[in-house]
Amino acid sequence: MVHRHAVTGRRVALTALGALVATGIPAAVAAEPTPAAGPLPTAAQTLGADRPSAPVLRAMERDLGLTPAQASRRLVNEAEAGTRAGRLRNALGDRFAGAWLRGSTSQELVVATTDAADVPAIKAEGAKASVVKKTLRDLRAAKEKLDAAAARVGTRETPLWYVDIPGNRVVVEAGSKTAAAAFVKAAGLDGKSVSVKVTANRPRLMEDLTGGDAYYIDGTARCSIGFSVTKGEQEGFASAGHCGKQGAKTTGHNKADQGTFQASTFPGKDMSWVAVTDPWKATPNVKGEGGQTVQVAGSVQALVGAAVCRSGSTTGWHCGTVEQHDTSVSYAEGRVDGLTQTTVCAEPGDSGGPYVSGVQAQGVTSGGTGDCTTGGTTFYQPVNSLLSEFGLTLKTAEAESPEPQGNAAPTWAAGRVYEAGVTVTHAGVRYQCLQTHQAQGPWVPAHTPALWQRV
Repeated sequence: MVHRHAVTGRRVALTALGALVATGIPAAVAAEPTPAAGPLPTAAQTLGADRPSAPVLRAMERDLGLTPAQASRRLVNEAEAGTRAGRLRNALGDRFAGAWLRGSTSQELVVATTDAADVPAIKAEGAKASVVKKTLRDLRAAKEKLDAAAARVGTRETPLWYVDIPGNRVVVEAGSKTAAAAFVKAAGLDGKSVSVKVTANRPRLMEDLTGGDAYYIDGTARCSIGFSVTKGEQEGFASAGHCGKQGAKTTGHNKADQGTFQASTFPGKDMSWVAVTDPWKATPNVKGEGGQTVQVAGSVQALVGAAVCRSGSTTGWHCGTVEQHDTSVSYAEGRVDGLTQTTVCAEPGDSGGPYVSGVQAQGVTSGGTGDCTTGGTTFYQPVNSLLSEFGLTLKTAEAESPEPQGNAAPTWAAGRVYEAGVTVTHAGVRYQCLQTHQAQGPWVPAHTPALWQRV
């Protein structure tokens, strides 16, 4: 498999990998008091899954083989499942071994535990229980050893490694069993504890203010806008780090002056943001199919198995599913950790473009294998880590003015990125986060049981 860089008037083939230029459960806590104005919104209502846009539904129908009714039902099921998985994650604690979705409409939520005594409580949440040997913490610890080894040894022949939650295992994808065995040994892991997949696929970079629109770096390379963001009064957009270095100048799809890269990280992570000048304005829009747009409403992280759609300036609008979170990819230019793997296709020039699940922002295109003719695998840099790293606020359709981004704080604040499991206080009450997201102004914990659980 060849590695392809940003489009520079034509596609350039380079040898290498690349990215494109993701015992006993405590008794349930008493339910939140119902506001006088009426019942609290459901998870689907909070996340906008009950009112999907036409471009999202059409692409899901085409790429996932769904009927219109199935596509709509899948988005609602995924929103509700995310909240249930979050509650079970908090309740199971160290015994939690992951959660994922199954079925054409994501009708089945599976939650894994290392203790069979948890099965009744998991079923009580409407989920199917899977009793496994290794906790999610155990799996992540093993992957961290591989991450550390990758800093010491070459990974040209072992380009991909990740935690396979449904399989309850750590997987290394390599060009040969010998290369995989050497990498596993360098990490100090038992060969029996890591699964090996031999493959000739090699992820490559697909480099080639509406998410998915083209932009040009220093007048040559082309990438795709990810999501509109703000930092204080400054407007701009998020994209992939391999698209441009700090200080690089950008022009828009119309070749008019646009902005400057304010920060860029690659390798290690694959994230960047560009500050724009007038007349460019940040919008919550992502380019869908046929000139229509999808308006982003937040950044709640989707579960493994959830549907996800991508927009890019080369191939347009395509959908697939989330396969793995926290994937490490060894590109020819260097290793990137913490990516999400998907079944969505992409090609050079799509790099930096946005992934959305329903109306929730997920990440920006990093790299992959294959193409949109034969199909392939892609990886995205999760948007929440990007927002947190650079202190940015996602531009959303319904957001109120958020407070500046910063490190996690005991008191809930709009604009902060909260990881699943963290605890905050709001109005004197403690809450535990159910799903990783950047807090939007209206999403106060007391009114969003889809995202927060009172403790």
